[in-house]
Amino acid sequence: LLSPESSVSVSAHNAAVGLAKAPGSTGLWDKFSFGLHPSALQERLFVSEENVDGFLGTAFCPSPCSQSALESQPLIEVLDVTEDRIQIRVE
Repeated sequence: LLSPESSVSVSAHNAAVGLAKAPGSTGLWDKFSFGLHPSALQERLFVSEENVDGFLGTAFCPSPCSQSALESQPLIEVLDVTEDRIQIRVE
């Protein structure tokens, strides 16, 4: 993380934390952890095509699946992500 460029904004009903990657850091972040104490952090995934595929894959096939069940799963593509919506195409 790049400390000077990270920010925190707090209001009566909301809090936002802006994080900036250090110059040598590349690639997308997969997940983040948050909480009041390091021993009780909750994990959340960023919205990405891989994370959506994994989430929906477990929803469609929660127990270990056979190969034929895996092959029949839909193709999922994340098309657009904004603050107030996510657009996903399923084939």
